[in-house]
Amino acid sequence: MPTAISKDGTAIAYDKTGKGPAIILVNGALAHRNFYGEKDLADILAKDFTVIYFDRRGRGESADTKPYTVEKEIEDIAALIDEAGGKAYLYGVSSGAALSLHAAEKLGPEKVIKLALYEPPYGSANAKQFAGQKKQINELITAGKPGEAVAAFLESTGATPDQIADMKKSPEWREMERLGPTLAYDFEVLGDGSIPADVAKRIMMPTQVMYGEKSFDFMHETVETLGKIIPGAVRKTLRDQAHQVSPEAIAPILKEFFE
Repeated sequence: MPTAISKDGTAIAYDKTGKGPAIILVNGALAHRNFYGEKDLADILAKDFTVIYFDRRGRGESADTKPYTVEKEIEDIAALIDEAGGKAYLYGVSSGAALSLHAAEKLGPEKVIKLALYEPPYGSANAKQFAGQKKQINELITAGKPGEAVAAFLESTGATPDQIADMKKSPEWREMERLGPTLAYDFEVLGDGSIPADVAKRIMMPTQVMYGEKSFDFMHETVETLGKIIPGAVRKTLRDQAHQVSPEAIAPILKEFFE
């Protein structure tokens, strides 16, 4: 298992496949490269690109160094770009898209050649509701109740009590509990939940912002607004797709944009 060493010494586990220009895939909440990760997408893109997909800090086989800051996750991506040769395309999904937005603004076009974002979850609630969700998740994590934090997070994304009960019976639930503490990181990346216009307007590389036709109602407005703020950004709707976009649907879109 290769690792990239971030600026603070944290070892970030990753896999690399394919040959060609480098793409780095950045996943969202409750995921790592071997758990709702990007292996299937990486395998498709590997026909045309070198694909790096990784465990964000605190997840999977990556280490962690406290205290957490968004800047440290940006440094993790910078270390992976260095592993890729100093430049790469960047694709992020959900909270990983929000992190990719911040990383692209910080690292600039010298390191991030092009930026693709799928459904960064800004604007999902008003400021008071978002603050309440963030507080609840952090309190449950601090109290040593990661499973309850996961359940609260899933409920906030629209999962019903019956669906959550079924998830708790599934083989995947234990891994979701293990990932529960990193939900605090995702909420930190999202700031106060609103679109970070000051960051978005400073994006200088070609950017494509996407959402799924069957996704959450607020995603259309979020992507349209973000796409207008980012200079020259292209907005795209993926037909028949929801928040968990299929590799087969997104791969040709990324291939066309990154080539």
